[in-house]
Amino acid sequence: MSTRNGSGYSAGRIATRVAVLGKHITRAYRGRRLDVVVNMDRGFIFAADLIRHIDGPVVCHFVREDVRDVHHGGHPRREVSFGTRFDLKGRDVLLVDAVLDSGVTQDFLLRRIGESHPRSLRLAVLLDKPEKRRVALEPDYFGFQTASNRLWVGYGLAAENGMGRNLRQLSSSGKSASKVRARGR
Repeated sequence: MSTRNGSGYSAGRIATRVAVLGKHITRAYRGRRLDVVVNMDRGFIFAADLIRHIDGPVVCHFVREDVRDVHHGGHPRREVSFGTRFDLKGRDVLLVDAVLDSGVTQDFLLRRIGESHPRSLRLAVLLDKPEKRRVALEPDYFGFQTASNRLWVGYGLAAENGMGRNLRQLSSSGKSASKVRARGR
């Protein structure tokens, strides 16, 4: 629930906030089975810490996004696909990802999961960047809100060169996230 444009979040501050999120999620599901769908590309460390703070039965499912830049009808566009399908009919489902920027990827995945008619479907993210949103999507649970357009590194998020995922803290780099993504992740 914090808003911060500074240079980062300490490991202690992240741990405290993730524990609070776990308690909120535990209360929301009141001991019911929770199917957690984790975006492995960015959300694996956040998800691992979060589910350890959920007191109740949890089943984990993992997805990996496949992002390709394609030309269709002479126009460049980005395609996102997820190869795995799960039978989540009638289940309580929580999609977990590290960062909610434009929301396009999460919106796509939420719609795809919704096709299986879950009982409930919610979104949890560590970093919410509402100023970057391109779709009408808000997370049900978030760790921190930030207005920073910087690339975040650490706590499962990689720098442009792929390094830094193992850092316990979360820091914003000097590079703009949109410029890094424009070069192909």
